[in-house]
Amino acid sequence: MSTINLDDAGTRLRELVDRIETGEIIDILRRGVPVARLVPAQALRQPDELRRSPTTTLPRQSENAPHLVPSFRDRDRY
Repeated sequence: MSTINLDDAGTRLRELVDRIETGEIIDILRRGVPVARLVPAQALRQPDELRRSPTTTLPRQSENAPHLVPSFRDRDRY
């Protein structure tokens, strides 16, 4: 991982993008303090199990919604 000053990053953006495409990670500094990180786009992709819909792991209900919701309401009412 390498670092670069914010002013230099603005003038050398094309070079930085080329380096990032090869897999390098670059921190951008403002007054010596890290304020941003440039990473390859592939690093931002989530694994398939995190992208899966949360409803795929839920058990199926025996009743459908038009019957289930009124039963919840009536049970809590009395």
